[in-house]
Amino acid sequence: MTDQDTRYEAVRSRDARFDGAFFFAVETTGIYCRPSCPAVTPKRRNVRFFPTAAAAQGSGFRACRRCRPDAVPGSADWNVRADVVGRAMRLIGDGVVDREGVPGLAGRLGYSPRQVQRQLTAELGAGPVALARAQRAHTARTLLQTTGLPVTEIAFASGFASVRQFNDTIRAVYAATPTDLRAAVRASLRAATPTAGIPLRLAHRGPYRAGPVFDLLAREAVPGVEEVSGPPGGRTYRRTLRLPHGTGIVAVDERTGDAARPSAVHPGGWLDARLSLTDPRDLTTAVQRLRRLFDLDADPYAVDERLGGDPRLAPLVAARPGLRAPGAADPDEYAVRAVAGRAAAADLVRVHGKALDAPCGTLTHLFPEPAALADVPGPVGTLATALADGTVRLDPGADRDDAQAALLALPGLDARTVAAVRARALGDPDVAPPGADVPDTWRPWRTYALHHLRAAEEPTP
Repeated sequence: MTDQDTRYEAVRSRDARFDGAFFFAVETTGIYCRPSCPAVTPKRRNVRFFPTAAAAQGSGFRACRRCRPDAVPGSADWNVRADVVGRAMRLIGDGVVDREGVPGLAGRLGYSPRQVQRQLTAELGAGPVALARAQRAHTARTLLQTTGLPVTEIAFASGFASVRQFNDTIRAVYAATPTDLRAAVRASLRAATPTAGIPLRLAHRGPYRAGPVFDLLAREAVPGVEEVSGPPGGRTYRRTLRLPHGTGIVAVDERTGDAARPSAVHPGGWLDARLSLTDPRDLTTAVQRLRRLFDLDADPYAVDERLGGDPRLAPLVAARPGLRAPGAADPDEYAVRAVAGRAAAADLVRVHGKALDAPCGTLTHLFPEPAALADVPGPVGTLATALADGTVRLDPGADRDDAQAALLALPGLDARTVAAVRARALGDPDVAPPGADVPDTWRPWRTYALHHLRAAEEPTP
């Protein structure tokens, strides 16, 4: 969708497949929208296109109040791409700029701040500060409209350095004051507090097959840290989260927000979630980790089109459109669990896990940090030590090839386990089993192809 006339056709047809892939702005109104905005289609000569919401905001456009373009799923490119821009976008989404600034972001990428600024601006029309600012504004709107927190607390919880900066940004992005945004929703919708849980709608693009995702999470659930309850089709996944400023407990429902429409044809929807945080500054990070866990930023249209052309996979794709490849809420935790196995991981939680100050039902512990497992004998201790001292990096900005090489260099880790870590912890959509003869027609979605085979209980390569 690089041709502007093609993008305009997507806008004119209100094609939700491209929500988040690009944004359009109308010069006569000063508003920017998602491609599927239900408003009257503007004339072509009045339309400008932007690769990110931050770029549109930087050019002086404010967010549409009808389609809420800041709430669209993220671009699938950032999950696929392994270059500096893709890694930077994953780190910005995880809140690194808010916590460590641009120098911290650049250091994680191995570049200078000037190089990172130049590459992001050249491709996305906005630098890391502008991209983080757009994300802060969305976080602030979520807190304003779903919680009863004081406005001053929301300003700092969203990552703003001052209340004045917060007010100026909200006015620029939404053409409204924070008080106006809060007044726009019913009081019942913002009755939640970080203790009771922040209600969220985690948007996704296209069809979403929730059943296989919840099946996998139920099989893998580690007691004390995770649980899946309820009947199939109406299950709830709950787990504890270790976050930069505190802890969290999340609950995500299997039912999608658009369950009334056929899953094979609807343009998109959401998963309902509730997030309880000890520190609201962790909202952005927690949401991004959930999006990676449930693979909500994927482009199912691109995946299904590619895999649906393969004779073996075509009937599987037709039977399960929108099948996702789940990631991990905590990459380090997943790597340790992949090496230890489910039963041993439960033992690690009992012996080394940190107990919650306020247990919530069966959720009683956080999974132990790598440093707490360094003395465990065998491959688990070796891996934990490497994660703790930085020999192995699995954060959202890690180089996937470097991480794989570092994992393979550790004693006791076999190639199949490392491949699983690359697919889940690093979110690589194109991982095949080591040594397997996998058709090139499955690229760049080999991870999804394997999920289709497993979901159909067919032999995998």
